[in-house]
Amino acid sequence: MKKIKLNKEEKEILNLAESGRVFSVKNKKREIIKYSKIAKGTLAKNKTISIRMSEVDLIKIKEKAIQEGIPYQTFISSTLHKVIRS
Repeated sequence: MKKIKLNKEEKEILNLAESGRVFSVKNKKREIIKYSKIAKGTLAKNKTISIRMSEVDLIKIKEKAIQEGIPYQTFISSTLHKVIRS
């Protein structure tokens, strides 16, 4: 039998499933609707702001955004959201 090579994320998911920490939800459709509404409310963009920052900071922010695979403005917004929600 050919062994399948898993990436890091797939290994983490497999470990969680095997340890019993991941399980199926009972009403999948209802859960999808629930979390879709939460996501839409959270991700709604209705204000634009302008800020001044050092060029060095902006370069570092752009580097981090590239590492995350997202646009730098999305990265900034996401980071701010995490800070205010914690």
